[in-house]
Amino acid sequence: MKACIVAVGSEMLTPFRVDTNSLVITERLNAVGYDVRLKAVAADHVEELARVIEGAMGWADLIVITGGLGPTEDDITRDAVARVLDVPLDVDEAIVTGIQERFARRGMTMPENNRRQAMVPRGATVLENRNGSAPGLWLERGATSLVLLPGPPREMTPMLDAVIHDRLAVRSRGSGLFRRVLKLTGRTESDVDARAQPVYSKWTTEQVPIATTILAVSGQIELHLTADAPDCQSGEAALDAAVRQLEAILGDVIYSTEGRPLEAVVGDLLRERKLTVALAESCSGGLLASRLTDIPGSSDYVERGVVCYSNRAKVELAGVPEAMIAEHGAVSEPVARALAQGIRERSRTDVGIGVTGIAGPGGGTPQKPVGLVCVGVAVEDDVWVRTFQFVGGRELVKYQSATAALNMLRLLLLKGPR
Repeated sequence: MKACIVAVGSEMLTPFRVDTNSLVITERLNAVGYDVRLKAVAADHVEELARVIEGAMGWADLIVITGGLGPTEDDITRDAVARVLDVPLDVDEAIVTGIQERFARRGMTMPENNRRQAMVPRGATVLENRNGSAPGLWLERGATSLVLLPGPPREMTPMLDAVIHDRLAVRSRGSGLFRRVLKLTGRTESDVDARAQPVYSKWTTEQVPIATTILAVSGQIELHLTADAPDCQSGEAALDAAVRQLEAILGDVIYSTEGRPLEAVVGDLLRERKLTVALAESCSGGLLASRLTDIPGSSDYVERGVVCYSNRAKVELAGVPEAMIAEHGAVSEPVARALAQGIRERSRTDVGIGVTGIAGPGGGTPQKPVGLVCVGVAVEDDVWVRTFQFVGGRELVKYQSATAALNMLRLLLLKGPR
């Protein structure tokens, strides 16, 4: 079943507001078998909104419209829907009474313009709003159902859940779209796709078809698998089999098959092995420590972190020899190794990580360009050092530096140094 989501509000077409309702709506609809094929944001203009709705009526089984149900002149959702369906708007006095009582409980008198919220396209079913004054509406025309929901999330979400429970779930008979997110790092998007495409291209014709989307996200790769299944059990079984196939060809490039962040995966490995870690960061500026400590319970394994930004800090805080910096430069594999070993020894931890590089936009040279990063990871007496050449702006270089350090530690903990 195909669905369309329309968010109404000129403010969401400015740099200051973003439509977040559609994310919640998509999740809920997928769970009961609706595939969202289009999301749109429409201005508070009745003719333009009517054209969007009319276009979706030609193909969508369900149209979910949020916003534009308030009491002011720019709340035009009801008007646009009535225009498309060619029906009049009637004032529902029961809604008016409910709004008046709501104001009275707060010691106020309902403004006359709130009567607009009681205007109902003829033939619509009114949906109760227990968290606000704007009721929702349910309409059907031919093969298409329309549901109109208020914009504020605290009003929209409970009403949406009620619609799904009372009206949409019964249509799915347990079918749904079931998802799995695999996360990978250490390979390019094109390389991952070249390896995975011969496998996932066959899934679309299976008894439980699986659609695959590959995304590059902040220097990492995500594979999104979506199974269209008659029930949860068969959907999850198909996804389990698909994940095993991808693991067989991609190996340890995959760090999570459940959408978990890399820092959580690494944290679990440290906790399982009862290891502690200390960090000496230069170009990543504390981002590695921040990501590790974003995970609840990280005090089990994170002992300390220092930002060794200057050469003096590298010497004083991590014990890097001044002569080494003079000979090789601060951005070099010997210094990354010394940072990792030095912070581990001074902190008396099991693991030390050192990160040094050129985040840019300035500071690069032909020999050491912007984006050059050296990472050292010391696990007890084993040390692994690697040099990376990242692309992108300063923020992205910092993020990729932290990701590379986390992934190096993950691989070392899984199967030792390379």
